[in-house]
Amino acid sequence: MSDDQQPQNPNANAPKFDASAEHQQKPKIRKLRAVPMPMQGPDGKQQMMLGIADAQQISGKMVVTHPAFQQVIPMLDGSRTLDEIVTQVGHGLERPMLEQLVAQLDDAGLIHGPVFDAIRDTMRSDFDKSDTLPPGSTAQFADMLVQQTHGEGTTKEQMEAEGADKLREFMDGRISDALKDVENPAYDTLPKAIVAPHIDYARGWMNYANIYGRLRVADRPDRVIVLGTNHFGQSTGVCGCDKGFESPLGVCQTDTELVEKLKAKLGEDGSAKLFKERYDHENEHSVELHLPWIQHVFGADESGAFPKVFGALIHDPLVNNGESYDGEGLGLDPFVEALKGAIAELPGRTLVVSSADLSHVGPAFGDQQVLAGDTEEAQQFRNRVVQQDQEALKTFAEKRIEDMIGSMSWTQNPTRWCSVGNMTATVRVVEPERIELLNYAASMDPQGTAFVSSAAMAMF
Repeated sequence: MSDDQQPQNPNANAPKFDASAEHQQKPKIRKLRAVPMPMQGPDGKQQMMLGIADAQQISGKMVVTHPAFQQVIPMLDGSRTLDEIVTQVGHGLERPMLEQLVAQLDDAGLIHGPVFDAIRDTMRSDFDKSDTLPPGSTAQFADMLVQQTHGEGTTKEQMEAEGADKLREFMDGRISDALKDVENPAYDTLPKAIVAPHIDYARGWMNYANIYGRLRVADRPDRVIVLGTNHFGQSTGVCGCDKGFESPLGVCQTDTELVEKLKAKLGEDGSAKLFKERYDHENEHSVELHLPWIQHVFGADESGAFPKVFGALIHDPLVNNGESYDGEGLGLDPFVEALKGAIAELPGRTLVVSSADLSHVGPAFGDQQVLAGDTEEAQQFRNRVVQQDQEALKTFAEKRIEDMIGSMSWTQNPTRWCSVGNMTATVRVVEPERIELLNYAASMDPQGTAFVSSAAMAMF
């Protein structure tokens, strides 16, 4: 759970069920995620409870309830009354139990209704008040680096004063580690585009450093376009952001020229679709994690400004052939054509960043196979994932994008590549002559529950 998600104790000041509220009589859940929550029971023994949180991270509250309700939650789809659910579930479920759960979910903004509407409206209002998005993941990482120096007594003032320098030191150190033995540690010419991860720095530093480290002496871009992955948001198609981004190192202002060019090429309807769910960027990390690297590697110009940045989140083209998931959002084709045309008409140099993670496998993602250990079964599973990654990356590097999409569609993306959309969009926008695979890496937790892979690539 994120830092701002606080469990709601079902027995402390429990919200009351409102029999007159239609949205509680026929509750419709929002996109949720469930996590196991160990808690101490009345007898002092630890018991496992079920934590229910907002998958879209709009509400910061979590409801903790009995694991038996896991089979009930999917039935709260807005089509059934509480009495119908009680009858269908049986097995001792009584209406007062269900009423209490619904009241808790409503109070936490986890079902559709006035409470959620108010939380969402406040978030959107706060989002629109600022010209830039404040740092989230990058600020937390910088704070952690300062805490490693000063220990438990680290003050907020120390974090604010030292965070940026610690982050720069971290990036310099990782670049040195990654490139010390490589044959070509620097590019003289700025690539048209790069592929780099959006996994956290602790697990993904090798690939961040492998590509960004090579750009230290390349031509400085006038703008950077970061195409990310929409992990939590509500947009069903491409989701643009019309504001700048901030990290502990400073602010990258939005490229207003690019935004206006995009709007002109998309037209009124396409522009409205592109920016309708811009709020999805509020809690999205796949753009923000590139900001410190962009700012550190390219630096500020004579006026003190970092390169301007435009961020967009790209949906999965394996679903609905690149059209938006519901036909209401902005599809991949019109976005690619508009972005390609806008870049061609703008002066200066443009760097496109494909913010991409690849496979996500293991019990944390629904697989039955535990990946840790030296058993033949675990080794074969890991090797099979790596082989599938390498084959797909080879196809990508050969610019056979339709072949890659076709293969993943046919096999239903078994290792859950999460960034096919932004990788595809990047190649189609910049139309590279060649793609260089610089490094491939994967990380796994000690328990073997989650295996995530990524790559560093350059397009010329």
